[in-house]
Amino acid sequence: MTRRELLSTSGQGFGIIALASLLGSEGLLASSPSSACTRPPKARRVIQLFMAGAASHIDLFDYKPVLVKRHGEASDFGEQVEAFQNGLGPWKKPVWDFRPYGRCSKMISDVVAPLGDCVDDIAFVHNLVGKTSVHSQGTLLQATGFNLPGFPGMGSWVSYGLGSLSENLPAFVVLPDHRGFASNGPKNWDSAFLPSQHAGTVIYPGAETPISDLFPHKAGRYITPRAETDGLSLLGQMNRQHASSREDDARLESRIRSYELAAKMQLAAPEALDISREPAYIREMYGIRDGGSAWPSDINPAEEADIMGRKCLAARRLLERGVRFVQIWSGNDNGFPRRNWDSHEDIERDHGPLAWGMAKAVGALIRDLKQRGLLEDTLILWTTEFGRMPSTQGGRGRDHNPYVFTNWLCGGGIKGGITYGESDQWGYKPLDRDNPTLVYDIHATMLHLLGIDHEKLTVRHNGIDRRLTDVHGHVIRELVS
Repeated sequence: MTRRELLSTSGQGFGIIALASLLGSEGLLASSPSSACTRPPKARRVIQLFMAGAASHIDLFDYKPVLVKRHGEASDFGEQVEAFQNGLGPWKKPVWDFRPYGRCSKMISDVVAPLGDCVDDIAFVHNLVGKTSVHSQGTLLQATGFNLPGFPGMGSWVSYGLGSLSENLPAFVVLPDHRGFASNGPKNWDSAFLPSQHAGTVIYPGAETPISDLFPHKAGRYITPRAETDGLSLLGQMNRQHASSREDDARLESRIRSYELAAKMQLAAPEALDISREPAYIREMYGIRDGGSAWPSDINPAEEADIMGRKCLAARRLLERGVRFVQIWSGNDNGFPRRNWDSHEDIERDHGPLAWGMAKAVGALIRDLKQRGLLEDTLILWTTEFGRMPSTQGGRGRDHNPYVFTNWLCGGGIKGGITYGESDQWGYKPLDRDNPTLVYDIHATMLHLLGIDHEKLTVRHNGIDRRLTDVHGHVIRELVS
């Protein structure tokens, strides 16, 4: 059976066609990404954890004892500071106490204590700087390497460069916050000028319909088995007639591949997302609560752990089955009450449930991958669009801080138990202002660990050789084991 004949016989007909539209249908570019793969990879797959809204490095991972000592004193940065809103109140100490964990004695906050068992596998980068204090631009910069829309997401570049490890599932999967998209929505994982088959496929683990159009809609008496058979037969005739005069059309071939994948996903995806197949102790480790979802109206740690735990466990199952890049989002776009990390009003109220739930689920993910032998070739990247100020906003909140913030990496060839780059005594700017870490360096290091030279994975678009790292970036050798 040829690829084109498959269109007339596969799966459940129009459900496949609708699903395939989500997977993309454009042809491959003429250039080949294979030349960019220049070294044996240490990592084969990636999980990106994105804390939407700007998580506070000062309250989670970057301990500043000077802030504890000077808490409540008038803030003096020693220079003119451009605040985003009104965030130049007194110095504000971390909301939660910090304690040392692991052999490396890394100080982390009590609110992320479930990650304490994992710090010896984690490399923290505390001197990352951004370009903007605007959420949409800061999010795009971390997700795509550019602070303007129209560029492929990280996962799209990885999918384009390395292809899929599975014939039955997409290479790039996105697990959004169930309450809504973060700033920019699908622009964060769009394929842009790469073939659209490399865009992220959105999945909602635990939802009644985790993937849109995975199956055909129920149409009662209007669609019978005979009617569907006749419809597919007619569709097959039309497809063969259309294809006969377009034998060399790469776009048509790409669309056919999307339909093939859609048909295979109807069998593979439900099994991959069925976390009921996991032992009870595994689900409990991730913070997943069985037996219903009656939660309080207020944001709370147990619910956040359950939500994040379902996404992290689904991610592990997808990786096991060949998905190359999984992007997990925590937090939606701006709104009230806060359901994101943008804690202008109250760090304790907003960060507390999100941070503990994230740490519970992500700590379980790291331990689970490690016990299965998957952590050594799975790279985990934790990020956010920028940090928060060491001074207070309104007494209980913190304003935006694009001048320094934290990323951390784990597994996949990363040297664990280290800190690379420090912020200053306030957590305001890098300690060494002449040598900050840029997002391009993080992206270059990620591609390096996947065996890709970030300067060679390029696509010519509008007369320019575009790449994930723009014209910047270097591999952070100190992070590589």
